[in-house]
Amino acid sequence: MRILTWSLAFSLLALQTTVSNAASVIANAPQHAETCGKAVMDAEREYRLPKRLLTAVSLTESGHWHKGKQEMIAWPWTVYAEGRGRYLPSKAAAIQEVKALKAKGVKNIDVGCMQVNLYYHPDAFEDLDAALDPKQNTQYAAKLLKSLREESRSWNIAIAHYHSRTQKYNIPYRQKVLKIWQKERRKDTEARMAATREAYRLKREQLAARIKEASQRRFTKENQQKLAMSPTS
Repeated sequence: MRILTWSLAFSLLALQTTVSNAASVIANAPQHAETCGKAVMDAEREYRLPKRLLTAVSLTESGHWHKGKQEMIAWPWTVYAEGRGRYLPSKAAAIQEVKALKAKGVKNIDVGCMQVNLYYHPDAFEDLDAALDPKQNTQYAAKLLKSLREESRSWNIAIAHYHSRTQKYNIPYRQKVLKIWQKERRKDTEARMAATREAYRLKREQLAARIKEASQRRFTKENQQKLAMSPTS
């Protein structure tokens, strides 16, 4: 067990909960699919972090494939201990899981969207309810990441130290986060381009409709003039 003053002790091993069980839990609680995402975006804005950076960290920490959305999402009720991850269906279930682990003497426990380690960050939250509150969990992580940036003057180093100050652990972690961060920013770019194309298409349609309307009015006016000028029988 490594002691890191400013790190979240998240094991780089993949969460080993069975895929079918985790997928089932997530599928049966669709109301929480956006919970971490919204909290993360709010924390990014509040702490003025680079856009989507905290998103990338959250997906690295508690991400799981969401079949319905066809994308990775961070899960708010994730608990990691004893070398495996647990995707719980609710906050209450996650709190009970942590209590059960502590009752067994387990101390090294990561919780929430950002997998904050309760052993290395004992003063981060008032209690388990706060630790598993998506807003408080993500805000603590955002504050930590920003402080690491201020200390190192580098986002790359801050990302690495968020996980560990030991290179053999933090280099692979940083690479994973950066890869996800690049993908998330690419998604934003593609979304903006799609929105621009759609706005252009709508503008073209509106212009075409106005031209057609003006043409019809002109045609109607010309016909009326011709009828007025034609000799009566």
